[in-house]
Amino acid sequence: MRSTIAGLAGLAFALMGPQAMAADADAGKSKYDSVCAACHGAKGEGSDVYPSLQGQSQDEVAEVLALYKAGDKEALKEKGLAGDDYAQMAPNAASLSEDDMKNLGAYIESL
Repeated sequence: MRSTIAGLAGLAFALMGPQAMAADADAGKSKYDSVCAACHGAKGEGSDVYPSLQGQSQDEVAEVLALYKAGDKEALKEKGLAGDDYAQMAPNAASLSEDDMKNLGAYIESL
């Protein structure tokens, strides 16, 4: 009986786990509109001053935001991102939760 219950619990988690942990692109859009769009454009197209975000993967976006939040200039430099934009991006990333970063990544990937 125990193994049956454990098996069913494992199956339920396997079926629900990825959805429960999946990023929410709608929440990402809401956060994007309030935090990112003013500089990167409504559709992530960028401008003469700010880079386009289009074509980036969810994981890439979340990783870069985490590096800005952590203040890891060396890792950002390796990605070609530790230039003048650090002063702009670090304070914006500082307020983001891990879920915010994943959600932003899901939304940006969809652009």
